[in-house]
Amino acid sequence: MNATLLPALLGFGTGLALIVAIGAQNAHVLRIGIEGRPSTVLPVVLVCSLSDAVLITAGVLGIGALVEAAPLAVVVVRLLGAAFLIVYGVLAVRRVLRPGSLVVGGARTDGRRAAVVTALVLTWLNPHVYLDTVVFLGSVANQQEGVARWWWAAGAVTGSFTWFFGLGFGARLLRPLFARPGAWRVLDALIAAVMLTLGVRMALGA
Repeated sequence: MNATLLPALLGFGTGLALIVAIGAQNAHVLRIGIEGRPSTVLPVVLVCSLSDAVLITAGVLGIGALVEAAPLAVVVVRLLGAAFLIVYGVLAVRRVLRPGSLVVGGARTDGRRAAVVTALVLTWLNPHVYLDTVVFLGSVANQQEGVARWWWAAGAVTGSFTWFFGLGFGARLLRPLFARPGAWRVLDALIAAVMLTLGVRMALGA
């Protein structure tokens, strides 16, 4: 039992430690979750969770070494990701300046397709996702012996699903607070700060 449960628990904890942080992806999921539309929340959290599952599996299979061997590809992804984050941050600043249109449950946001595309871009154009999820988690998983590495990976994937589903569907509990435009202004100001900071740092390679 310990040969399977312990690696799974270690993977679960390590995966959560990397995922639970203020970042572009989590900010997007939080915002969509607060709006409380299940038809949009579900595909967004599935995109984030399944993407992590694919990346973690790739890391366990050794693709992390391939990423390390292709620095030019990482640079291209970094610049594209930086540009997207900066644009996203500017749009958040624009929402701060127009709080009157921010109504929970209203039609103020982009549609489901735009929310899903944004989740895909924030995930797959983030070079840190490859370094953290593929290279780091993949290397830690491969330190486990034999089949234990797959139990470790399963734990990390479970951690990802737990976090994104909890964040996406749990955020609706904050809806009474965000029924006021002023609360949206604060959230969007924080999102803008995160996006612009990450975008600039990513562009500079910091």
